[in-house]
Amino acid sequence: MLDQLPAIIIAVPLIAAAVCALIRNETVCWLIALVVAFASFVGSATMLGQVQKYGEDISYKLGGWAPPVGIEYKVDLLAGYVLVLVSLIATAVLIYGRQSVKLEIKKNLHGWYYTMYLLCMCGLLGIVITGDAFNAFVFMEISSLSMYTLIALGKDRRAVAAAYQYLIMGTIGATMYIIGVGLLFTITGTLNMADLAMRLVPLLDTPAAISGMAFIIVGLSLKIALFPLHLWLPNAYAFAPSAVTSFLAATATKVSIYLLMRYLYTVFGFGFSIERTPIPEVIMVLSLLAIFAGSFTALFQENIKRMLAYSSVAQIGYITLGIALANATGLTGSLVHIFNHAVMKGALFMLVGGIAMQVGTVRLSDMAGAGKAMPLTMFGFVLGGFSMIGVPGTVGFVSKWYLAMGALENGWWWIVALLMLSSLLVLVYMGRVIEVAFFRERPVDAIPLKEAPKSMIVTAWVFLLACVYLGFDTSFTVGVAEQAVNVLLGGVQ
Repeated sequence: MLDQLPAIIIAVPLIAAAVCALIRNETVCWLIALVVAFASFVGSATMLGQVQKYGEDISYKLGGWAPPVGIEYKVDLLAGYVLVLVSLIATAVLIYGRQSVKLEIKKNLHGWYYTMYLLCMCGLLGIVITGDAFNAFVFMEISSLSMYTLIALGKDRRAVAAAYQYLIMGTIGATMYIIGVGLLFTITGTLNMADLAMRLVPLLDTPAAISGMAFIIVGLSLKIALFPLHLWLPNAYAFAPSAVTSFLAATATKVSIYLLMRYLYTVFGFGFSIERTPIPEVIMVLSLLAIFAGSFTALFQENIKRMLAYSSVAQIGYITLGIALANATGLTGSLVHIFNHAVMKGALFMLVGGIAMQVGTVRLSDMAGAGKAMPLTMFGFVLGGFSMIGVPGTVGFVSKWYLAMGALENGWWWIVALLMLSSLLVLVYMGRVIEVAFFRERPVDAIPLKEAPKSMIVTAWVFLLACVYLGFDTSFTVGVAEQAVNVLLGGVQ
């Protein structure tokens, strides 16, 4: 059974999506999606546990065709880590978002929502688990097309425009990726990533290999929303239904970062892509620009979703900064922040979804006095803000600590200073929300407020408590990340 898990966690969501498309009953589709997502989480956790226990990758040969001729699904430490993250978020958002979906999406579209949700989950899991470069493109398109639809399901007319903008930029990114893959195929004759890594060794200095690498990196940077290729992200997060935003913010960009790491460290190899090219320097500059441009822009946002969206641009900069540091400690910080950011930003977007349901808008000015009327929501926002700032005892501190230590290993003390300065910017824009909610009186003629439904509050608080717990017990996040980094850098697992 274990040998079949890589195929099962891809096939089941795909089949379930088809079933939901035929049934389209909200209750039945929600139950199917929840069971499938939870089963995917259990399967992903099982595979990660097996890889950790026995120190061997799990490989599945699709259709019985051995690689490199056939497509291979492969789970190692890094893949298992990201699979657990995606399936965990997918399950949590389904529990959280049912009431939100009923309010924000037209009733006749509920069945289609769960169909697209399952397809998106299938695509994201497939990108992580496949060992085939072209198959990754196929799953990229499955996840992307379903994401565009999920965003467009929002009642706000601007959701369609946001989805269209994402479609245009996402299509450009996917096209550049597949051009890069095509160039590599022309000189190696293979699409299997492990086989590519071996065949590229004597060809890395050729124009085709360098051009292919450039196309792949730029294409994936668009999917990652790395500054300045981030223009699709703010509107997509701001105008999508709240449940979609929570899922998208916590998973989509993380999976693209995973794929970028795969190419840099596995296919092209650390010795070439990191040591012999200017890629780290370019990523370093773009990461720092992302951190400060995203944070500065967030300062001036009246729409809380847009504020958190620009914050995500900055947080993506933290993740890619770890790649640019080009050492084990920095890369560990990058992998840890992939998980930590998903947890804390997922929780914050969940809380904002509850605010949108009760207040009717996500404008900052309409939240005056919400701290007294919605104490669980707003105190949760404070705790999530602490994590974003990097207060000791939260997950944000763990990530920034490893990034700072990685910078100091290179003698780059100025990076540490910039990390501290960026945390002050987070304090300012999160502080704006706290000031309005707790220190301003609610207008007399404003609608009375109450807490969001229990399913939304409880799910968000589970993630918030995880922000604290994982801030102290780092055995999972740091433990798996360090093992995965050893493998990526050619060490012993």
